[in-house]
Amino acid sequence: MTSDPTDVLVVGGGPVGLLAAVLLAAEGVDVRVWERRSTAPTGSRAIGIHPPSLAVFDRVGVAGPVLAEAVPVRRGVATSRGRTLGTLSFDHVSDPFPFVAALDQHRTEALLRDRLAALAPPALRTGTTVTALHPERGHVAVSGTGPDDEPVQVRARFVVGADGARSTVRDLLGIRTTGRTYREHYVMGDFADTGDAPVDTAVVDVGPGGVLESFPLPGGRRRAVALVTGPATRPSETDGTEAGRASRLATLVRERTGTAPDPATCSMVSAFRTRRRTAERVGVGRVVLVGDAAHEISPIGGQGMNLGWLDVAALAPLLADAVRSGDAGPWPAYAATRQAAAARAARQAEANTALGRPARGALLVGREALLRSVLALPTARWLASTYAMGWA
Repeated sequence: MTSDPTDVLVVGGGPVGLLAAVLLAAEGVDVRVWERRSTAPTGSRAIGIHPPSLAVFDRVGVAGPVLAEAVPVRRGVATSRGRTLGTLSFDHVSDPFPFVAALDQHRTEALLRDRLAALAPPALRTGTTVTALHPERGHVAVSGTGPDDEPVQVRARFVVGADGARSTVRDLLGIRTTGRTYREHYVMGDFADTGDAPVDTAVVDVGPGGVLESFPLPGGRRRAVALVTGPATRPSETDGTEAGRASRLATLVRERTGTAPDPATCSMVSAFRTRRRTAERVGVGRVVLVGDAAHEISPIGGQGMNLGWLDVAALAPLLADAVRSGDAGPWPAYAATRQAAAARAARQAEANTALGRPARGALLVGREALLRSVLALPTARWLASTYAMGWA
């Protein structure tokens, strides 16, 4: 069996892998993408696109199509026990993008696929799974299986592992991860917007029962994310089915905020726990890990997907230079920078999680007072920049 040569093989055709391929193709690099899914992306999943990511999208002609569909979230409102604690404005977080764009992940992936098809039509190969990596002089021999289980091979000068938290590339490299799983359980779902909040506003309720987040989505919908007191994935008579979870989540929204979404309009509901995992290394030889394959953080705060995008924004020019020069790749400097960014994002996510835990009595009153003060002072502009990843 012959092996096709390429400059860079990206393993994983999710949002991070696709952007990596788009950035590389825009640099004139010959790139291939192996994606194990054989069907088109579906589901809303991650929805927030922060200003630094939009700036990267803008460089490769993706920002325009994304913003044509997305809802710009221009402010966040903190509430508790039926009262507004303060408002966080994103007006000053970025000159070209003074907002966080909200768009279903499957639409973001589809737009990235479209851009990759325009830059490098044959790059994306779906239904293809990597099975082996063999480092050789000047390249990596990669083996896999195609859509009909036929064997496939490629000789890549570099390999990018963008295949998520359960990364096969990471496992094949023998790289371990360290971290922890948090005790919190959450349920999230997408409902028809009730109109209780402006369409460009996110609402975060931090009342006694725990955090309840609400984010606008295109098509007159809203994403609700709620902390639940018991395991959200535990089967039961009332919440073990999708309809049951939708009803339970709608009830939590009503009890904590007074807003009453219609469970019948729920288009997606899922349960999850949060965890933090970090790969002990992000590169071995000519293979490098990005996104969740390198560092998984809590989705609370919506930074994980963006962190992966910023990984590949930093990596793509380094790879392009290495392809042109014949170098093996500057992984130590890249690794130090990106793992530091991941650690900062993880700490921020942990702070968000702590702020949203159930509270009573003096603890609740103190939390409400703290948020009122922080959101009323000039520190609010700094806080808005932090939440919008202005530090990235």
